[in-house]
Amino acid sequence: MRPEDVLALKDEPTCGQNQKSKSGCAQPKPGATQGGCCYDGARNALLPIADAAHIVHGPIGCAGSSWDNRGSRSSGSDLYRIGMTTDLSDMDVIMGRGEKRLYGAIRYIIERYKPAAVFVYVTCIPALQGDDVDSVAKTASERFGLPVIPIDCAGFYGNKNLGNRIAGDAMVRHVIGTREPDPLPASAAFDGTVHDVNLIGEWNVGGEFWNVAPLFDELGLRILCSFSGDSRFREVQTMHRARANMVVCSKAMIHVARKLHESFGAPYFEGSFYGVRDTSDAFRNFARLLGDPDLAARTEVLIAREEARTAAELAAIRPRVAGKRVLVFAGGYKSWSLVSAMQDLGVEVVATGTEKSTEEDKARIRDLMGTQARMIEDNDQRALITAFHDCRADVLVAGDRYIFPAMKSRLPFLDIDHVRRIGYAGYSGILELARNLDAVANSPVWARAQHRGLAARPAA
Repeated sequence: MRPEDVLALKDEPTCGQNQKSKSGCAQPKPGATQGGCCYDGARNALLPIADAAHIVHGPIGCAGSSWDNRGSRSSGSDLYRIGMTTDLSDMDVIMGRGEKRLYGAIRYIIERYKPAAVFVYVTCIPALQGDDVDSVAKTASERFGLPVIPIDCAGFYGNKNLGNRIAGDAMVRHVIGTREPDPLPASAAFDGTVHDVNLIGEWNVGGEFWNVAPLFDELGLRILCSFSGDSRFREVQTMHRARANMVVCSKAMIHVARKLHESFGAPYFEGSFYGVRDTSDAFRNFARLLGDPDLAARTEVLIAREEARTAAELAAIRPRVAGKRVLVFAGGYKSWSLVSAMQDLGVEVVATGTEKSTEEDKARIRDLMGTQARMIEDNDQRALITAFHDCRADVLVAGDRYIFPAMKSRLPFLDIDHVRRIGYAGYSGILELARNLDAVANSPVWARAQHRGLAARPAA
């Protein structure tokens, strides 16, 4: 990738805080790889494309350290879960055999697995030694008649966020717009106007996308692509025909929505499916952007029905979790979307993490929690445990890297990491979140564990 291309991706003009040094949209700094490097971000962004082969061109460690670390689920092909790498050795580097090994790997994978496409992720070593991956990919694509997409995402380019952008840019450049959507089948159950839409930055973690997909079908909203959770390569190719787009994870993929708007005129909005309010607002925003009065009326009917059903099912659980004090430590859009979901349950969020949040994310936190909202940027585990006690929290809601510190400190802990197998999105997801929060917050084990911990301490 040319230096000017990398610099262009470090600039996001749709972000009002673009030039702020601490904003998530600000220019990522090379070497700032805490929480994931550029390669890690690119591979995570595209790995949920289930029927593609994903080859890591580099040493085995790059593939091993990032394999299957996003809990995206597929309704069909499991090819995306097979770890593939060129496994470059010292002698491969010394003898300059990187391109030869890559071509051989592509050939073997196409012949063995017959994927819909092949993605090649360029890591630091082949980037440093100058492997011409673009040329290898072009030759292989012509030879085998299959799309081979190079993703130039060497880890030293920058952080995980930049890798997300590089992955999205590769799709805009090489994939989106290369196929037209399939015609609607004559037997389609919906007899009104069908609108084509995309979800951008939706990873189907724990099957969350499946919680809301049936509601789209009911409203006559055909999802051309959920980019990239439970998606297929042929679906990514058709994203340019959507009439409206929803950006679920703005930090990762907002530039894809911007490119689709600039090139094809599709408007977009940023939203979330966490919590009742945000889920309802998401469907209302689709109706608003599409400008269909009949769709807007049907949307309100669906929302009223689903909100009533959810409220009825929450009636027995809400009194058990309402008033609980929760510390949410999750970056990005989850730093505010989880706050909204917790507030829907009557839970008090005493603080939220903003390690990977943009200035827009922080503004939404203030809207939800007030101008004095406590935001925690430091991901130090000891500091987080201290903040938990300072806030007099009842439950720590965080990613899996904090499970063991929380367990050792005998703190009630709810895992919301992206490797989980439980989906919290949509109306069904808020019920699952309530059940799990209830199970954690009201378990008698914590009082006994904390009592034993105090009893085991030697007297001062």
